[in-house]
Amino acid sequence: MRARLAAWRRLLRPGDVLVVLAGMGVCVHAALLLWRGGAPDGAVVRAGGKVFAELDLSRRQIVEVPGPLGTTRIEVEPGRARVVADPGPRQYCVRQGWLSRAGAVAICAPNQVSLTLTGRGADYDALNY
Repeated sequence: MRARLAAWRRLLRPGDVLVVLAGMGVCVHAALLLWRGGAPDGAVVRAGGKVFAELDLSRRQIVEVPGPLGTTRIEVEPGRARVVADPGPRQYCVRQGWLSRAGAVAICAPNQVSLTLTGRGADYDALNY
C-alpha cells in the first residue's frame, strides 16, 4: 500500500496540487452560490383562478381569502408565508408549512385557493415542474 502511495507522490508536481485546490475552491463556491435557492420577494394569492392579493414579504400580516367552502387564512412573516387554516377536507396546503423559497406553491384545491412565492431565483417554473 505504501509503495502505491509513494508512486503517486512521485507523479505529482507542485502545479498539480494548485490545480486540485483551485478545482475544489470552484466547486465549493458554485455549491454555495447556486444551491441556496431563490429568496422570495413577494407572494401571490389566487382565489377561483384570479389574483386575490399580491403580498409583500417584508412585514407580518394575515390574509383571509374567501372560497366556495369557506375562508382560507394565510399568514405572512418576513421572508416566508404559509396557509394557516383551510376548510378543505385533507388539509394538504396547511401541511406544507412555511414556504420560504421563490417558486414554492401551496394549493388548496377544494377551496380553489393558492399561494405562490415570487422572486428572481425560482427553483422551478411551470415548464420544468
